[in-house]
Amino acid sequence: MIDAHVHLRDWGQSEKETLLHGMSIALYSGVDELFDMPNTLPPLTDRASVEKRISDAKRCGLPMRYHLYAGVTDNPRQIEEVVALTREYPSEVIGLKMFAGHSTGNMGLTEGETQKEVYRTLTRLGYEGVVALHCEKESLLRADLEDPSDYSTHSLARPVEAEVASVRDQIMYSEEAGFAGHLHICHLSSVSSLVLVEEAIQRGRRISCAATPHHLLLNSNDASDHMLYAKMNPPLRSESERASLFEALLAGRIDWIETDHAPHTLADKEGGASGIPGFSGLLLLVKSLYEAACPRPLMQSLLGGRVQQVFSLGKRDICIPPLIGLEQSSLIAAQAYPFDSFSKLRTHA
Repeated sequence: MIDAHVHLRDWGQSEKETLLHGMSIALYSGVDELFDMPNTLPPLTDRASVEKRISDAKRCGLPMRYHLYAGVTDNPRQIEEVVALTREYPSEVIGLKMFAGHSTGNMGLTEGETQKEVYRTLTRLGYEGVVALHCEKESLLRADLEDPSDYSTHSLARPVEAEVASVRDQIMYSEEAGFAGHLHICHLSSVSSLVLVEEAIQRGRRISCAATPHHLLLNSNDASDHMLYAKMNPPLRSESERASLFEALLAGRIDWIETDHAPHTLADKEGGASGIPGFSGLLLLVKSLYEAACPRPLMQSLLGGRVQQVFSLGKRDICIPPLIGLEQSSLIAAQAYPFDSFSKLRTHA
């Protein structure tokens, strides 16, 4: 399987996870190809950091196909540098990532004019690859509604409307700039956002979207259980939103599943950090797809086939773990981390 959205930490965050640890658990979970995100410490926004990351991943010596996104900033020269890296290392630097709103790592480009300028710069440089987007509009966030002792209030502080507005902005800004590349909307949490993506596709835009195991299996009520530490960006949504997103997945309206695997220490989570480990949840989602009678060709598309198409990776078989043993494997994967937000979904272990 392919997981096109992970945060493997290491370097200045090695207490959370190392490359070796993350890739090892991914392989155990049936994932042998990963796309690593750039909000590392230091971030993957310059040549030295990107080249070191590629080297460090290779040095792990694991049978993992490792790729990464280079992050974009508001500096045109920096954007030129990372675009050059996508051309020099086409197999490793798989695309660019823009945080259209702050999340873990404080890499957010929050102003509309700044986001527009990124697309203008990419258009001027002739970049036609993938730009992956974290979409939450900063001006619509409501920090005053968040109760740090109740993680379910995170969904009030970062409402659906903020995601939808940001998705709409990115589609509009990129169109206005004449950007000919491919937009990828990461970790959709709302069907309203999906509708905007579908409308853009009808207009001929190159655009895709993905959903995570946590947004497909958990809801905002689950986040009220403090011991699940189910806080992430974007947050969990209502049960009706979750169910609609799962139905959309089964209907083939979502391009792929990505875990947004983002481990923290227990102390970090108690301090309010957003992000959860994802490999355990991926296995539980595969189990849920089996139980929902998801056709095998759709499962293969969701778990890597569509990623291969969008990123021109070359077609190979997507091997999906059998139903038998998925819960046990999920539990073992979860035990590699200090907490497991998916624990309530297991009927036995």
